[in-house]
Amino acid sequence: MMKVDTGIIKNNTYIGKDVYKMEIQTDLADEVQCGQFVEVEVPNYFLRRPISVCEVKEDHTIVLVYKVVGDGTRFMTTMHDEISLFGPCGNGFPVVDEDVLLIGGGVGVPPLLQTAKEYKKIGKNVSVVVGFNTKEDAILIDELKEYSDALYIATMDGSEGTKGTVIDAINENNVDCEYVLSCGPLPMLKAINTKYKKGCISLEARMACGIGACMGCVVKDSEGNSLRVCKDGPVFPIGKVML
Repeated sequence: MMKVDTGIIKNNTYIGKDVYKMEIQTDLADEVQCGQFVEVEVPNYFLRRPISVCEVKEDHTIVLVYKVVGDGTRFMTTMHDEISLFGPCGNGFPVVDEDVLLIGGGVGVPPLLQTAKEYKKIGKNVSVVVGFNTKEDAILIDELKEYSDALYIATMDGSEGTKGTVIDAINENNVDCEYVLSCGPLPMLKAINTKYKKGCISLEARMACGIGACMGCVVKDSEGNSLRVCKDGPVFPIGKVML
């Protein structure tokens, strides 16, 4: 894990409702595991922003996909030259010798792209189910299709795919896979925790430092012990964390 000042290749690529893509050439690309994140320094803002790595490309390039939710991420859309990164942070998704079902919701979808690439690289069957509020919110669909054997979409308003949640889409399409990796909003992760026994979930949290020092992202495990999302996670085995 290290801090690097590096160059932005491309930014401000609009890929969905308030969602943007940034491509960065950095030596960190050689170290990133799927599901890990980096801490992005935003000029004139005290705290770094934790952003999951969406994709690792050849030529030492990483792709970050981020949503504008406040002044800091809004300022990120204006950054086009140098950028300071700290990372890669946290524990990523395991890559195991099993077929996999990837489940994502909203801005929890981006880290699934590199995860899908890693599983296809070892010849596994990859099923993907993603959920959004509306069709306009859907992101990375074409990219995920490239690295999956089957992809299903759920939208809460029914404007694309199954009307309802990712669980509704799984049931409607009879998606059958025991091993699950998932990232998304808390209600979705709770449903995953209930339905599945094998695999991992990735939690979203305010991770100011990224190294477990500030204790701002503490959660409890099933035995009541404190865990730090940034340091002990963000990826945890299904059933490990009290949601």
